[in-house]
Amino acid sequence: MRIFLFLFIFSFFFIKLNAQNVPAKQLPAKRTTAVIKIDGSLDEAAWKEAIPATDFIEFRPSPGQAEAATNRTIVFLLYDNTSVYIGGYCHELTKDSISKELIGRDRVGVNDFIGVIFDTYFDKINAVGFYVTPYGEQFDAKYSSGEKGEDDSWNAVWDSEAKIVSDGWTFEMRIPYSALRFTNRDVQTWGMNLTRKRNKTGQQYMWNPVDPKKNGFINQEGSWTGLEKIESPLRLSFSPYLSTYINHYPAKDANIKDVTASVNGGMDVKYGISESFTLDMTLIPDFGQVQSDNQVLNLSPFEVKYNENRSFFTEGTELFNKGDLFYSRRIGSTPLHYYDVQNGSSTYPHINSNEHFLKNPSEAKLINATKVSGRTKNGLGIGFFNAITKPMFAQLEDDAGSHRKLQTASLTNYNIVVLDQTLKNNSSISFINTNVLRNGQDYDANVSAALFDINNKKNTYNWAGKFSVSDVTDPGAKKSLGYSHNLSFGKTSGRWNFQLTQEVTDANYDINDMGILFNNNFIDHSLWTGYKWVKPGKWFNSLRMNLNVNYSRLYNRLPGQKLASNYQSFRTNFRANAQLKNLWFVGAFVGYLPKGNDFYEAHVPGYSFISPQHFNVNGWFETNSAKKYSLAFNYFEGFAKQFSERNIELNFSQQYRFSDKFSLNQQLNFNPQKNNAGYYKLFFENGIMKEVIFSRRNRNTVENLLNAKYNFNNKSGITLRARHYWSKVEPQQLYDLNSDGSLSPTRHTGIAIQNRNFNSFNIDAVYTLQFAPGSFINIVWKNSIYKSDNLTDYHYFKNFGQTVEAPQNNNLSLKILYYLDYLDFKKWHKRR
Repeated sequence: MRIFLFLFIFSFFFIKLNAQNVPAKQLPAKRTTAVIKIDGSLDEAAWKEAIPATDFIEFRPSPGQAEAATNRTIVFLLYDNTSVYIGGYCHELTKDSISKELIGRDRVGVNDFIGVIFDTYFDKINAVGFYVTPYGEQFDAKYSSGEKGEDDSWNAVWDSEAKIVSDGWTFEMRIPYSALRFTNRDVQTWGMNLTRKRNKTGQQYMWNPVDPKKNGFINQEGSWTGLEKIESPLRLSFSPYLSTYINHYPAKDANIKDVTASVNGGMDVKYGISESFTLDMTLIPDFGQVQSDNQVLNLSPFEVKYNENRSFFTEGTELFNKGDLFYSRRIGSTPLHYYDVQNGSSTYPHINSNEHFLKNPSEAKLINATKVSGRTKNGLGIGFFNAITKPMFAQLEDDAGSHRKLQTASLTNYNIVVLDQTLKNNSSISFINTNVLRNGQDYDANVSAALFDINNKKNTYNWAGKFSVSDVTDPGAKKSLGYSHNLSFGKTSGRWNFQLTQEVTDANYDINDMGILFNNNFIDHSLWTGYKWVKPGKWFNSLRMNLNVNYSRLYNRLPGQKLASNYQSFRTNFRANAQLKNLWFVGAFVGYLPKGNDFYEAHVPGYSFISPQHFNVNGWFETNSAKKYSLAFNYFEGFAKQFSERNIELNFSQQYRFSDKFSLNQQLNFNPQKNNAGYYKLFFENGIMKEVIFSRRNRNTVENLLNAKYNFNNKSGITLRARHYWSKVEPQQLYDLNSDGSLSPTRHTGIAIQNRNFNSFNIDAVYTLQFAPGSFINIVWKNSIYKSDNLTDYHYFKNFGQTVEAPQNNNLSLKILYYLDYLDFKKWHKRR
């Protein structure tokens, strides 16, 4: 508490709080009645009627510096009854100064770009951005305050084109009001900023200056004033799809077909309930073409968190991510009783000896999902999410040909409700509730959280927190109520920043039916403090250094806990990173962890393991990505006294651009661990668990990724992603875990030492053609191999050869998605 008070007083009296405020820029809006053809050429007379946005200011690497006349930026904005139009000229000394490549929608690559950021509610917290590259490719994003402030998975349907000319490039954009949300007022002012990136020089410019020492960038916007009598149109669009799949897997089972085929159809619907609220619905969704998961060999006591690749669950979900209670992979995940059926349990005894599985689906089937979200003119954001998954069944057949089913999941409803009220000074308060209801005798789960995020008037200090309660209701069992909170205070602006945090969860707190929490039952105190140089020095463009300290204890004593202490860990590290004058990034890290108590590695409640003292060092660099050839290198090494443990992580990636259309990227991750101590198995005697067995083990992990892309134009291209992951574990000696958390050579004889060898190989090859705005044809080939055995004597190439000779699952699919806007359809119907 004393250090908290000291830092609070110090920050007010010894740190310069705020630079002199500079009035934000304003740009008067200009209505037009002209027809503007979006072709990248500024040849319509209407552009000359608009007041230009000029005098851009450098954001990085030299904040506050005016752009040079040779690369000046001129942007024009117009609006009419249906859309906003943005056009402009990005000057260069020659067109060779432009950094450009065809990379595909929603990717930046090495491209220069220009974009507009609209804060249509003018709350200085929430905004949307639309960006275009010199080849006319688009990317867009949603913005909000907080750590997860950019949602680049959000997509809107809008038009853009660009042209490269002798002294730069020109562009045009048309953003229909159907892609925006705004209040219904006769005269409106929107928050606005414009940004331009010149990749070869590393320069980024803003129309309204943004000070990198200040907290946030949306709150440092200018404004677009005087938009008169604009109305949100009827926002109704349909995206029907048709897909077909052919799948081949050599099951080598007369009862299972090697080749299967399917035809699927469904639809996504967007409907504007009002000018501010939108309903998104997916009916009978098809996610078969999403990128394959990066499967790994997991030796930890915690589950693996995978990325969400399904667009419905990534687009426009910023409200639902409040409080970190939503892990969308829970929806359509492994059925609740999948492993009970597979392995046997008290509820699902082992199947009969004369039976075999015909199928046991590993993913629950989604029936539909719905999102409603928006924000009122008073700044109240409201979000509602609902999804339903089907009952799932395992099918069995006996030797006589009789069939039966075992239910592995019941009809399940997933629901989220969010309220988020914006306040003055870029502040907000929020409430979120997640709820999982299962039909029948399976348990239900409910989590509620209240959040606050408060900034002072000068936006230099922040107070934030979350109070959360979980409730798991199991029929016939006692309710399980859990509690958690997170409180933080910090200085967020200026060259020196800090944050003090306390996080508490009790032993009953559980959000894992709709969220993800690796472990509960802890009380953590953390301090982060950092200092930054945002203006170039003699050898760098920017430099940042920070110190992290964390102290953790158990919050509740575990049932049957054998160790008297509740202390878990203390860790500290120092990190520095910089951008050099040649646009390289470099960094270094040093960390120290004294001995601690690991209450999870034993995989059994009540046991603990004395985690050894660790020293860690890390260094990395990344060359200028605008060059034809670029590479990145990262080296980490950790040392522990116990068993002279050594852990090395080496990450190397390289990219070569053969042309603006074709490039290759290769990544290699190599992680050898020697004499690492970890869980091996449980020892049973007469059916009773007697001992936790650990091993001293060597583990080598290699991950190799190859990415290739060839783009024909800014509407079509081919991408290929191949990944091979190999991890082998070789236990050297077995140990008993003692009651004090120490290890001693096992006294049990006859326990076999088994090696583990795991391989995962995936290919995702995708051809995409955007044949109309929002409409796509995708052809996807997916190949997957998963191989697990105990053969660890092979070198890398022989192991890889045996992996690709293993049974493979091949999937070829075609999907056609057509975007139909009701207003366009209505116009077409009238013309007929």
